[in-house]
Amino acid sequence: MANRSDTKTRILDAAEKLFAERGFSETSLRLITSKAEVNLASVNYHFGSKKELIRAVLARYLDRFMPAASDELVQLKASSEPSLNEIFSSLVKPLLELNKFKAEGTRTFLQLLGRGYIESQGHLRWFITTHYGAHLNEFVKAVAESAPHIPPAEMFWRLHFTLGTVVFTMASADALTEIAAADFNEHNDIEAVIRKVIPYLAAGVAVPVTSQ
Repeated sequence: MANRSDTKTRILDAAEKLFAERGFSETSLRLITSKAEVNLASVNYHFGSKKELIRAVLARYLDRFMPAASDELVQLKASSEPSLNEIFSSLVKPLLELNKFKAEGTRTFLQLLGRGYIESQGHLRWFITTHYGAHLNEFVKAVAESAPHIPPAEMFWRLHFTLGTVVFTMASADALTEIAAADFNEHNDIEAVIRKVIPYLAAGVAVPVTSQ
């Protein structure tokens, strides 16, 4: 049993690293099995397919992040009527806690989410909404309640733009921090980058709708 568990973990660790670096589409099962030093039969035994492996890689993070994010939001709403900035900021601690699960866990998780978004992995969106829909709905509801002047259809687009901003920022985080250090002598870690983008996101979601 221990050997089976070790094999499964090696496959997940290898797949996670390759998916984050190369993307889902560009990472073959052959690459994963080579890096994990297992045979294809092991992947098929533990996961059944590449899609199931992708979902399992994300689930290791989502199973930790989603409940923790919901808990932070519940605590925030219990003590006040939170602003959008506070709602987005409530995600920071759960995100940073992922570094305790894996080294560079926060960055890896956001990179994986970005890959899923950019590469149009429809099965991942289905997986996330199906398995973590209650957590997502609570977050969307809290955002809507904090910006009641934004119509639902407009909020849909703004949350879409918010996700796109986060994906681009995290995908470019290494390059952006290097530029900031070289041009402005500003040194940022992943937490600093996340906190920099939050006021921008909150302001963008809340800006009043103008008539065309």
